[in-house]
Parts: sequence; structure tokens; C-alpha cells
Amino acid sequence: MTIFTEINNREAMKYPVLSGIVLSLLVTVPAAAQSFEEAYAKTDEAVKFGARMYNGAIRPVWTDAETFVYQTHEAAGDAWYRVSGTVKEAISKEDFEESRKGRGRGYYDPSDESQFFVRREVKHPSPDSTQVAFVRDNNVWVSKIDGSDPWQLSFDGTDNDRYVRILWSPDGKKIAALRKEVMKERQILLRESRPDDQVQPKYRWLDYAKPGDALPQSVPALFDVEARKAVPLSEPVKLDQYFLEMGQWSPDSKWFTYEYNQRGHQRYQLCAVDAKDGKVRVLADEKSNTFIYYYDLWRYMMPDGKHMLWISERDDWRHLYSIDTETLQMKQLTKGEWNVREIHHVTDDYILMNVNGLHAAEGEDPYNKHVVRLDLKTLQLKDLTPENANHQVTFNPDFSRFVDNWSRPDLPSTTALRCAQDGHVLLPIQKEDISAIVKEGFTMPEVFSAKGRDGVTDIWGTIFRPFNFNPKKKYPVVEYIYAGPHDSHVEKDFMSVPARYYRLLSLGFIVVTIDGMGTDNRSKSFQDVSWRNLKDAGFPDRILWMQAAAKKYKYMDLSKVGIYGYSAGGQNTLSALLFHPEFYKVGVALCGCHDNRMDKIWWNEQWMGYPIGPWYGENSNVDNAWRLEGKLLIINGEMDDNVDPASSLQVVAELVKHNKDFEQYYLPGYTHNLGGDWVTRQAFEFLYRNCR
Repeated sequence: MTIFTEINNREAMKYPVLSGIVLSLLVTVPAAAQSFEEAYAKTDEAVKFGARMYNGAIRPVWTDAETFVYQTHEAAGDAWYRVSGTVKEAISKEDFEESRKGRGRGYYDPSDESQFFVRREVKHPSPDSTQVAFVRDNNVWVSKIDGSDPWQLSFDGTDNDRYVRILWSPDGKKIAALRKEVMKERQILLRESRPDDQVQPKYRWLDYAKPGDALPQSVPALFDVEARKAVPLSEPVKLDQYFLEMGQWSPDSKWFTYEYNQRGHQRYQLCAVDAKDGKVRVLADEKSNTFIYYYDLWRYMMPDGKHMLWISERDDWRHLYSIDTETLQMKQLTKGEWNVREIHHVTDDYILMNVNGLHAAEGEDPYNKHVVRLDLKTLQLKDLTPENANHQVTFNPDFSRFVDNWSRPDLPSTTALRCAQDGHVLLPIQKEDISAIVKEGFTMPEVFSAKGRDGVTDIWGTIFRPFNFNPKKKYPVVEYIYAGPHDSHVEKDFMSVPARYYRLLSLGFIVVTIDGMGTDNRSKSFQDVSWRNLKDAGFPDRILWMQAAAKKYKYMDLSKVGIYGYSAGGQNTLSALLFHPEFYKVGVALCGCHDNRMDKIWWNEQWMGYPIGPWYGENSNVDNAWRLEGKLLIINGEMDDNVDPASSLQVVAELVKHNKDFEQYYLPGYTHNLGGDWVTRQAFEFLYRNCR
């Protein structure tokens, strides 16, 4: 029995948005709903598993170089400890709370700052605190530290082209600045149909640049403060910018850097400007025929200013390089079929960093992160975390030791305090105990790999089996998908109750999660599959992976494979039904971006390129909605400020136009966050009804 209620197609064409809403309102309760409700109610038991796992991974809070505190969960309840040196002692909750006050860290997310953003007037004191620089009337001004005797340093700023950045040289004699166009950003309108505080709807205009929109251009500038004049730069302004941002001054005040990201993300330059004559030289010039993922870049100026560390994928893997800032020679410091993931600490002698794939040749999951120490004189690597697992670490303030939580989806967590010089264990802290939940029906996940579309590359993922699993039964399979190219997405740590899909396991499904080609943290060529090709989403690899698993495990039923995901995963879900209907039969697409021309500029131009070409339409779920064959449920919120809500409604309009059966919930007041129980229940009821 279908819950889709047909409406006159001619009327639907008149009111495509309304008709999508009507579909969700005219739903009738299927005969099998009661059995689902009973089954769903029992899934609450799975939530309790977490309370019966003891001594899991910890989040240490360092209070000094020798001491940290942490909270854990034991069979007797929550407990709190302090570790001083290598001595562990129990403490009270009050002592724990007092010790951790003010110890949190803040992180800057570059994506929080719009390309159109212009800062308000900010005072920038000189290094010797005798003067202050600031922007007034769109130009750079300087005054005494108390604000007296102000004088104008630049004269080319206007209402449409303002100075927005100021950087003093360390010696206080020069200023580097950035002038940036002022440009009105595209806005989208969000309608809140049922606000809490009034009867009438509310409307919100949201700044929201989309692919192809004009972007403000920037110009770096150099000023001699003592001479009170501008120093012209030797190189013409680089145009066609995605952005051009200021970097930093060299410690000796002889030059400063800026970074140029060309529109289309196929060229990225780290440039240096000589403080004496304005001569521009290029320290690093990254080029790609596909894209340069600029969030994976990293730079660090060594204290002597003669070398800069730089991360690049120029040899197909993300590695560390040293740039001689005088000769412009670039030396590769790390090499191999693995990636540098995160830099923890840099000294003149060594670097502490996270890497992944270091032991892939030995059969280890290539996504597992390890902490290594790189000797800058010998370029030898020392793995400080040799166990075959994913290592999550927290260093002390002086980086002499660290707490290491290591686990895998199929290996509960072990926690220890380690030495950052050679990795030896200073103090075993605890091992996770899951014996209680195993007795109650918990089934250990399995890390599984199979060959991808090329017959050579290993594709990795995880199989989650139902609670109280019986290998003699047949189980329907659902894939939880998020294939955004900006990262890899399969969880690599142990978790007994995976938040997104533990209820599906309790409902009797096998759930799989897979990182196919097109995602990050393997080789650059692995990620390049996504270029102008987001509809691919690694599906050829995912399908082969599931077929290999089902060949090994006969209880995996691939006759009605379901798939669901949020955001980019919502886009992937519908793409699965449109472009691979022979394999994927049922899908729930939540808050999806279904046409990359409709979504935010940074994420979509990064992978789909600029200018907009025909490949945007070829990848569009809207333009390809006519292909739908399987069972589809679309869910999105009217107040989504991440993905334009119109993206899902455009799909609805095309599905109605082509007389396709589907279901939809367009939810008043909901944002991009669709994680509530009501939404989850609707999604899982749809999978339960159609995949079994």
C-alpha cells in the first residue's frame, strides 16, 4: 500500500511548491505502521548500551605540563581522576570542575568569514606601542598611541574599495595592508511559517553567494611609515581572485606574504613582497588541472625567517616541504603514499604531526591516524603510536608528552600517557570494557575492504550488523552516505551506539558506511574523481564493495538496497536513485543540495569549478529528476540557512512534472539540522516499509 496520494498533474504544474507540501499532508497511515511503531519503540533499548560501556576514551584537560584531569564512566558510575607525572589518583567532581575552568580551546574556522566581509574600524598598535594604525574614511591612518596627531597614509580608498587589513612590520617602520572591493552579496529569502512569538510568518534575508556570482577583488599594499608614503608593488594586481588574503611579516621585517587563490581553484600562490622596493616573488606556486583544495594547505614561518614550511599535494600525496625564502628552492621533507594530516608542534629540530596511511602497505586501514616525530636534520620518521588503530591524541602545553586514545570500529579504546620523544608508554590509564553490552546482544562492527572500480585501489568501510545478529537469517542493507570531497567520512574510532543509525540496527538492518573515490585523505588522484563529477559520489566503488561483502556474507540481502544521508549526503542519496537505479532501490534524502548552482559558492566551485559549465546541469538532481525509478522520500526545512531550501523544492517540481511517485516533508521552522526524533522516525519508517 503506497502512501503517495496522486494529484492532478495539470494542477500540480500550476502550483509545484504547494503540491509538494500537499503530498506530505495527505499521507495516510499504512497497514504495517503499527508493527513499525512497536519495533521502533524497542530501539530505545539500544541507547542504554552507552551507559553499560566502561572506561572508554577520555578527554583530558591539561592543567600544566605534568598534570591533567579527566572524567570517565565506570561500572559504579561516573568517576574523576588527576594524573600528575605518572601518578593517578581519584578526585571529586568538584575538584575536576575547578581544575578545568578556563581550559577550553578556541579554533578559527576560515569558512565563518564571508568573502564579502569588511571589518569595522579596529585599532592596530605598533610593535613598540608608540603609534596606532586604523582605517578611517576607507583609508589607512596613523596616530600616536593615545589617538592624537592623526595623519593619513593612504589616499586611494573609496566607499567602493576600502582598506580592510593592516599588518605592522615587527620593526614598526612599514605597514602592509589590503584594499578590498565592497560588493553587495546575493541574498536568499527564508520564510518561517509558524514562529513561536506571533501568528504571521517571519521573513529573513540571508547573505548567500552562489557559484558564478561576482566576487570582490583585493589589492595588497605596502607603506613606509617613516617616509609617510606608499611603496608601489612590482607586480600588477592579480585579478580573477577567489580570494587574496594577507599573510604575515618575516621576523626581520624585510618582507611580508600574501596568498592568492585564483577563481576556479586551479592555481594557488604564496607570494612575498620586499619591504624595501615592493618587489614581488612567488614562494610557492600550486597548479592543478582539476582543483587545489585550499583547506588542506598549510604554512609556517620558521623563527629565522629564512625558511617556510608548506604542505602541498604536488606529488599526488599531501606532504611537507621547506621553502628557502631567499633562493626560492623547495625541499620535500616527507614522501610516500601517505598524507600529513595535522601539524601539532614545530621546533628547529623536529616536528610532531598526525599522518594517515603510513602503514597501509602492511594492510592497515589507510585512514587510521598516527602521531609521528620528524627529525628535521635526518628526515627520519618515528611513529610514536605504533598500534594498528586510529589514534586521537592530546598534547600537554610543552609538547613533551601526550594522552593517546586508540581504537578502531572493531577494537574498543585503550588510553595511555606517552612520551613525545620516542612514544613509550609512561602510564597505562584504562581499557574500555564492553563485556556487558556483548552479553545483551551487541554485535562488533567489521572493518571491511574490497577493490574499487579500477581493480587495484582498496576501498574501505565498515559493516554494522543488527543487535542479536543471527548469521542464518537474511538482512536488508542500508548505506548511510556522506560523500563530500572535503574529507573522508567513515568513523574510525570505536563506538557501540553509532548516533546516526543505531535505531536501524535495532530494527534489523545491516548498515554500511564507505569512503569511495572522490573523497579526501587518500591520494590526490583518488579525490580528483569528484572534479566536475559530484554525481559520481564513489558509487561504482560502493556498489563493488557491497557486492564483495555480500559474496562473503550470504546473509546480506542486496535485492532492495536502501540509502540515506544529510546535506551532501542528501544529494548523494538522490543521485544514487537517479544514476544507479539497478542497485539502489530506496532512498531518504535529507536537507540535500540537489543542484550545485543553487548552493553556497565556496563548497561548490571548489569541486565543480568556475565558470559554470554544462557539467553543472549534468550533475544536477533537478535536471535529472526524470530518471527516478526507486522509492524516494525528501525531507528538508524551510529555514535551512546552509543549503537553499529551494533546492529540494526544485526537485519536487520536476518530479511532479514528470509524473513520478515520491514522498516529501517540507518542515516549518526546521533548519539544516534534521536530527530530531520525529524526522528520524519518518526516515526509518520509510526504509523499514520499503527495504524489507
